[in-house]
Amino acid sequence: MTGSSMSGKVCLVTGCSSGIGKVTATKLAKMEASVVMVCRNRSKGEAVQAEIRAATPHAAVDLIVGDLSSMADVRRVAEQFLQHYSSLHVLINNAGGINSRHQATVDGLEYTFATNYLATFLLTTLLLNTLRASAPARIVNVSSVAHTRAAIDFADLQGARRYSFPKAYGQSKLAQVLFTYALADRLQGTSVTVNTLHPGAVASNFNNGMTGLPRLIGAAIYAVIGISAEKGAQTTLYLATTPEVANVSGKYFVNCKEMPSSRRSYDIATQQRLWRISEDLIQQAVRLPS
Repeated sequence: MTGSSMSGKVCLVTGCSSGIGKVTATKLAKMEASVVMVCRNRSKGEAVQAEIRAATPHAAVDLIVGDLSSMADVRRVAEQFLQHYSSLHVLINNAGGINSRHQATVDGLEYTFATNYLATFLLTTLLLNTLRASAPARIVNVSSVAHTRAAIDFADLQGARRYSFPKAYGQSKLAQVLFTYALADRLQGTSVTVNTLHPGAVASNFNNGMTGLPRLIGAAIYAVIGISAEKGAQTTLYLATTPEVANVSGKYFVNCKEMPSSRRSYDIATQQRLWRISEDLIQQAVRLPS
């Protein structure tokens, strides 16, 4: 599906230490893009960086270390990027995970919601002016089919009253789709597109936040039905690079094809409410004592 040169393009990809993110960064580097990887773990990130450079000796691949569950770290990642780059042509929000138990971040937010969704919201909005100035530009949000079984629980957004990891994960992925559609409306006429996708059931280590029986069951399921990270990255790369979707925005893709997302994801009132609450949560995180 891909293969066109990305020479001269600057691409930022989150969650590159393994799985889909690693494959995405590797493929983009082979297509001659300047790739900026965002990884939580420095040693793993440096290992991937070295691996890409070994496979593609002239690859331009940088590393920014940041824990995207922290809104302060998300801001630092954006600041560090902007200190070194004046252009951004492709932003791929790929980082994510799932936890079997409720876990609060340094900002007091539920970990899955913060990492999978709120980091995407904040990082994208912080880089939006640069994306606009670099247009044509693309934003790709890696969601999941899990969003189709989810709803946004505004009464208990952080799972403080009752936590369920399938609910938390599905809600975070629905939030990504809602954000994608709301952002697409705001970006009309800017030559910046934003789309979202389900990569498939990828056999990767995003399941590391799980413990006990849920982790064992998840590992067994992925061992049977899981696809490779290479196959899982195909739709991400398709949306990031191919001319066919250069002018497509505000859509959901599966297997490199546009598909309808859940009925709830198209609700404009929910999109707008979530946007306002996301801004409020980020402001609250800023006000927290360090």
